[in-house]
Amino acid sequence: MHQRGGDPVDLTGCHLLHPDLIGLLPPLRNLLLKTDLLKREGDLLINQLDSGPDLLFSSDATPTTADRSRLADFARQYAIPRIAWQHAGAAGEPEILVQTGPVRIRFADTDVAPPPGAFLQASRDGEHAIQDAVIRALPRIPGRKSRVIELYAGCGTLTLPLAEHVRAEAFEGHPAAVRSLQLAATGKRIEATLRDLNRQPVEASDLAGALAVVLDPPYSGAGLQMTQILDGKPDVLVYVSCNPKVLFRDTALLVANGYRADTVTLIDQFLWSAEIETVCRFSRPRRR
Repeated sequence: MHQRGGDPVDLTGCHLLHPDLIGLLPPLRNLLLKTDLLKREGDLLINQLDSGPDLLFSSDATPTTADRSRLADFARQYAIPRIAWQHAGAAGEPEILVQTGPVRIRFADTDVAPPPGAFLQASRDGEHAIQDAVIRALPRIPGRKSRVIELYAGCGTLTLPLAEHVRAEAFEGHPAAVRSLQLAATGKRIEATLRDLNRQPVEASDLAGALAVVLDPPYSGAGLQMTQILDGKPDVLVYVSCNPKVLFRDTALLVANGYRADTVTLIDQFLWSAEIETVCRFSRPRRR
């Protein structure tokens, strides 16, 4: 672990972590001392899924045959369904080193098999609060065939709850996340499309005809996609943000283009930190 200043900390406990993850720390230390995964440095990302801890190692050394054997034994001993690895700084998808069973996380009534290192919300309580706030922000639903466009959909955190109320068109730029969502969406009112929204945003003409647009951009914001939103002028925009500075900037742009902020929901899912999640509903008043 690292302090805000970047100095490593030998973590022995944390009130924020799931107890299962705290319990993994001592055996993980022992495991890493016995492997050749690290030359100088590396990272370990753990997602606590419904199926158990999902591990993604990022290191500056390639796993040896002995490393792979030790990781397989570790996974079986500690009921870890999947361990993946990628070379530090490398592009592309991680390599699955060990798979002892299926991985799954449940969104709404559907199990999703997220890719290694998938972006997920900080806590399940926070996730549910965001989902509820987004659903509440939708306009009055005229019919179950109403179309909602979701931008930066990930592997379906919001898409699957949306699909219980409307027809969801989801766009995401991460190939593995889109594949996970497409598999989970079989038989549901979801169309998931692979698209790099930073380079090829959904065009204004497509956004204009939607009942609502749900925007959950990365920390840096929506970039070119925001320009298309302003040009398309969808009646309702539901904006999910973890960056107040970017949200403030985009709110000013929306208001200048005729939108008003109807509701603002603050979600304190980053406990004991200054960070906050915000769900805002913007709408354009209809002219008579």
